[in-house]
Amino acid sequence: MSFRIKISTDHDGRRIDKVLRAIFPKVPLSAIMRALRKGEIILDSKRARVPNIRVAGGQELYVPWNLEEEVIIAESAAAEPDKVTKYPEISYIYKDDAVCIVNKPADLLVQPDVKGEDSVITRVWATFGRGVQGFSPAAVHRLDRNTTGVLAVAMSGGALRELEMLFKERLIRKIYLAVVAGDTPKSGDIQVPLLKDVENNFVSVSSEGKPSHTRFEKISDGGEFSVVSVELLTGRTHQARVHLAHAGIPILGDQKYGDVAANKEWKRMGVKRPLLHAWKLIFPDKISDKLLSAVAGKCFTATPPDDMQKFLS
Repeated sequence: MSFRIKISTDHDGRRIDKVLRAIFPKVPLSAIMRALRKGEIILDSKRARVPNIRVAGGQELYVPWNLEEEVIIAESAAAEPDKVTKYPEISYIYKDDAVCIVNKPADLLVQPDVKGEDSVITRVWATFGRGVQGFSPAAVHRLDRNTTGVLAVAMSGGALRELEMLFKERLIRKIYLAVVAGDTPKSGDIQVPLLKDVENNFVSVSSEGKPSHTRFEKISDGGEFSVVSVELLTGRTHQARVHLAHAGIPILGDQKYGDVAANKEWKRMGVKRPLLHAWKLIFPDKISDKLLSAVAGKCFTATPPDDMQKFLS
């Protein structure tokens, strides 16, 4: 028996094979491909025979599987937020139907490594649910496990695609706070290429790396340390940490790229992580997508955690 479903706008513009896998996760990929080859999948009265056909929100999709009962159960479960109590609350800065902005704590992954693991996204799902038709709220960018601060989560497929484009085009500004060893100049501009060693998860300055650009300004200093605001004009892995270390002002608590002696000294005073905080996300004044019109021109600021407040004060 065939099953009919109307494609949601979350899947607008996606390949039909990816949409089918998202909506029907229990159907093996081989079965999906076989149904496509045989012409058993119909999109708006036309047989879809290849996997790279692009779908649009509102189209009707017929598949040769009787999954009505399973889909009804899934939609019913997603109608209310997941009843999960084992995850701590996360601090929300802003929320609408398109995007939510959270203040990520330290020692927390953005995405779970394994199913059910505590993470930013798991906590968002626990609060707002997993959505329907294969789309769940998704992080638009990444922060390291021990980097705190502002993080954007897309609440729909359309918002995710638009936000990814805005980040890719560097139209959303990312400004961090960092506590660094020693005194710093009033400002600095660092443009050196960075090369990532994927196997060892280590980034180094190298002529073979990708162009990378960081600017910083000193906010305050305490003699043995300084607080700087850092703007990343590119989005490389560990960019702020490596660039500041290269400039001779490594981030306090950074065991991978920082100063060994300074880290040892400040560890006695409670510094147990790289003191890097995603401080502000600044959205452009003009955003073409109506879904995100509410955040156009806005600046979202995340309050720094306690381990940085003592340096700021």
